Amino acid sequence: MAQVELIMPKMGESIMEATITRWVKQVGDSVEEDETILEIATDKVDSEVPSPVSGVVAEILFKEEDTVEVGKVIAVIATEGEGAAPKASPAVAEQHERGTEKIASNGVDYPELEVAMSEASVDRTGGASSERFYSPLVRTIAQKENISAQELDRISGSGMYGRVTKKDILAYVEQRSPVKPQPATPTPSVKAAPIPTSAPVFAAPATSLSGDVEIVEMDRMRKLIAEHMVRSKHTSPHVTSYVEVDVTNIVNWRNKVKNAFETRFGEKITFTPIFIEAVAKAIRDFPMINVSVDETRILVKKNVNIGMATALPSGNLIVPVIKNADMLSLPGLTKAVNDLANRARNNQLKPEEIQEGTFTLTNVGTFGNVMGTPIINQPQVAIMAVGAIRKKPAVVETEYGDVIAVRQMMFLSMSYDHRVVDGFLGGSFLRRVGDYLEAFDPKRDF
Repeated sequence: MAQVELIMPKMGESIMEATITRWVKQVGDSVEEDETILEIATDKVDSEVPSPVSGVVAEILFKEEDTVEVGKVIAVIATEGEGAAPKASPAVAEQHERGTEKIASNGVDYPELEVAMSEASVDRTGGASSERFYSPLVRTIAQKENISAQELDRISGSGMYGRVTKKDILAYVEQRSPVKPQPATPTPSVKAAPIPTSAPVFAAPATSLSGDVEIVEMDRMRKLIAEHMVRSKHTSPHVTSYVEVDVTNIVNWRNKVKNAFETRFGEKITFTPIFIEAVAKAIRDFPMINVSVDETRILVKKNVNIGMATALPSGNLIVPVIKNADMLSLPGLTKAVNDLANRARNNQLKPEEIQEGTFTLTNVGTFGNVMGTPIINQPQVAIMAVGAIRKKPAVVETEYGDVIAVRQMMFLSMSYDHRVVDGFLGGSFLRRVGDYLEAFDPKRDF
């Protein structure tokens, strides 16, 4: 009887762990191929994990509510067949053959050590004296902490096959005696520092509680969102630009066609797909907004995948992604927006539907806010907020001169990563989105 290892799957670009919420199958239960064996959850999405094979659950390695790193073995399934040696499940076999350890793009303790591993090849020795495998993150931490190759070889690993994980090396760093780096020989040349920089660590202020304070424990999703927000601010120097745009033509067009649009396409049209259409056009004009940062390298994304921040009934946010948004018509964008938003609120999103975003749009106008300063959704470098549409007096240029008229006005604000997006690029992109919105043709068809 052969054995197949069930691996904690990768759930997103910036997700390095997931929490087991429920074991659907227990030890001794039969399971069919693609049948759900457990349910897991991250800060972004809850999901079911199917069995890669048919067989019997032989061993469960983690309990419910345990948080497990991506890539770890969580269960063993016994199958009919020759050979008793365990083997990796089909979903991750290729990863182990390549010796690739996929990790999240943001480290809590080392936000400057972001690595893009989805397509990278890995050096197995990592500079160590043996053939032991070390992930790029472990090797980078070792270098930062002045841990020699021989010292690294002596660290006990808790990962698969004795692999040293991030947790192992950080625990070792805490326990070892501090090693003072040898002073470098002065040279007349000046070496530029890498773009990502370490964030200072601040002690949390003491909290004083009186009898009139109610203590509410953060839920799992809120804790992880809090970590991601702090991580983003530590990783990217945020700058925010603003423009005000006249969207009178858009408001009038939508009011005129919304009934006919729903009759023809079976979808209610909101302002969101119109905003996404303008953003997608502007990204094609300014492709350097559609990038991410890998240490000192800029990764320019060819696909325009726009995430839309969606509020959940719990008050938390999730960001489903519209893939290749620049290739969709307005009815196609409307259908995608409505479908993803509805399934997000009902916790029915698939893991791949929150992955691979290259730019994010958030609508703070939904809450009656006129503008906002959003936090970048890592590893992207920009996020745009659209404010509430309000009637305001505005100067309108006509062939007979300037007049003051009541117009539908809206603020756009965009936060961007100043490591790679300067004010000229960020401001020009934001203005271009506004220009597309103001140039909306009120006589257009769907």
